[in-house]
Amino acid sequence: MTVLDVLRRLCRAPGDMLLRKWNWKSAVFSSLIRASIFFFCNLRSGVHAAEGAMLAEFVYRGITSGFYGALTQAFRKAAPVWKASLTVVFLLPLSQHSIELVVHVLRHTPQLRTSFVTSVCFTAISTLFNLYAMRRGVLVTGEGAGSVASDMRRIPTLIGGFVAAGPMALYRLLRGPETSQAV
Repeated sequence: MTVLDVLRRLCRAPGDMLLRKWNWKSAVFSSLIRASIFFFCNLRSGVHAAEGAMLAEFVYRGITSGFYGALTQAFRKAAPVWKASLTVVFLLPLSQHSIELVVHVLRHTPQLRTSFVTSVCFTAISTLFNLYAMRRGVLVTGEGAGSVASDMRRIPTLIGGFVAAGPMALYRLLRGPETSQAV
């Protein structure tokens, strides 16, 4: 399946891809992590402001992250991997953070710039990690999904592989094609 195939399916059946395949694991984990980001980024404006930003982000992410997780999961089998990764890392953040910015502007989040920049940076890394994990059957929901406990046991190994993936790809690129010499 190509990236274009996934995008076509999304346009033809958005309800099936986003509603029926809503990823509750993404919704839970993203809500908790991002609410914490907004809490700590806004703490210097006072506990009340930090709690308000945290609650707004928790509710917003609780609703929307399941859709973004379903979208990421849809791209997990798309090839080539680099194109699927670029599509997900640009498509998701553009839509996610446009809405997130509106939510926090409307509620007057005091440390909006710090919160927003931190959230965008986290999204770039977490989206790539989620795609990496989902390609390995972790953090997926629906058919073939493991339990949350099973996923959590695999996360440390996946983090190591994810961190090593970039340097290993660079090494392979710099090494060039292997040549075999006959003796």
